[in-house]
Amino acid sequence: MEKITNISPDWQKWILDNLARGCTAQSLIDVMVEKNFDPMFASAIVFHFSTAHKGSGGPVAVAQLGSQPAVSNVKDKIQGNGNTYTYEAPRFKSGNVIHTHDRVIQVMGRVEKPYIAVLDNVLSHEECDELVRLSQARLKRSTIVDPTTGKDAVIEERTSYGTFFHVNENEFIARLDRRVAELMNWPVENGEGLQILNYKVGGEYKPHFDYFPEHDPGSKVHLANGGQRVSTLVMYLNDVDEGGATVFPELGMTVGPKKGAAVYFEYTNSKNQVDPLTLHGGLPVIQGEKWIATKWMRQRRFG
Repeated sequence: MEKITNISPDWQKWILDNLARGCTAQSLIDVMVEKNFDPMFASAIVFHFSTAHKGSGGPVAVAQLGSQPAVSNVKDKIQGNGNTYTYEAPRFKSGNVIHTHDRVIQVMGRVEKPYIAVLDNVLSHEECDELVRLSQARLKRSTIVDPTTGKDAVIEERTSYGTFFHVNENEFIARLDRRVAELMNWPVENGEGLQILNYKVGGEYKPHFDYFPEHDPGSKVHLANGGQRVSTLVMYLNDVDEGGATVFPELGMTVGPKKGAAVYFEYTNSKNQVDPLTLHGGLPVIQGEKWIATKWMRQRRFG
């Protein structure tokens, strides 16, 4: 039976009522998973409502993921009296082009709330090919952070294979790390190692957040090293025949993979608040395969 990835008004009310009477987020997630909800979706939606509930002190406007009318409801809540997330000036630079020490990168489009930038010419085709070549012999099944233990866990909702390169691992990676840090306007030393992922036909990553939910016990070990993640850059290393787009369900927005291009988004402000509108996922690959490189930045020095 296919897992449930949408939320009805009755379920929204159930989540809010149980949060109001003091139930833990994890207990609600467990019940939803038992009722055939997708685990990643259940975690994302409960965290979304629990964060809003804490900020507002009571019931909040609810929204259905993937439905366009819901976007205004969520934005009103986030920008309104609930103070769940306060938008600040983005870290990302203004302008139609971004100049790094060795490359000129085009800004193809921006979304202000949440802050998202679609970019081109981040990597050359030769650099994309070299990242793929260096990664092929190192690939292992991708994992997630277990929300309870904080350990790496393999789940069926993430069907990619991947590897990491340490920051400044070699001259080639060091050049990319410097360029990416300049592009993201954040220190090199605050970045996690570059992650490479490969998705075959059918491979996908269900909607999730890149930040570590503070209510998850397993997040503590990760937050202790460098603090919260603040921004993400997803770089596309190949053209995909069909499928494989990055999707932002709350916005009804997708970004198709294009070799050398990228999508950037940020989600943690100076008040340590996190932006639930950055819920995102990787759609299934229908034809061909997908290779991406991801850089996550932290609040402080990482490692």
